[in-house]
Amino acid sequence: MKKTRMILIAAALVVALGPAPALAGPDTDIGFRGWGPRVGLSIDPDQIHFGAHLDFGNFARHIRFQPNVELGFGDHVNLYTVNAEAAYRFSSRWDVWTPYLGGGIGANIKDYDNGKNDSAETDLGVNLLGGIEKGLSNGDRFFIEGKFSLNDVPDVKATVGWTFYH
Repeated sequence: MKKTRMILIAAALVVALGPAPALAGPDTDIGFRGWGPRVGLSIDPDQIHFGAHLDFGNFARHIRFQPNVELGFGDHVNLYTVNAEAAYRFSSRWDVWTPYLGGGIGANIKDYDNGKNDSAETDLGVNLLGGIEKGLSNGDRFFIEGKFSLNDVPDVKATVGWTFYH
């Protein structure tokens, strides 16, 4: 089972990180821009999650590619996710709070802790997300995000995060 998980995670990373440059057009700034931590809560399973994300810039006007990984703990299950997500930011100004909407796909590994009958399963997740984001005076960015799963992996996530730029 562990070998299957590792293969799935590797495949998800290839999908998440591979196609972005091929999508580049005239209004783009594709390429690694920054990274950051994220933390939050989820419902069904009721968990605390944390992780990290990468900012690969815009592959179309206002549309950013931002893959992430998250680890969720609680409710007798550990949830490991790798997400390939893109979001449309409604403004190009960074000095104000600006909403964004997006979505993506992800690989989700649920590792159940049921005592003697531990089990695991892997699902493909489809997510819709929305949030608000603000650029800070030092060039970094802060965001608050809600994520809704179309196939209950988990149902809802609320996340805050920070993106550091070089």
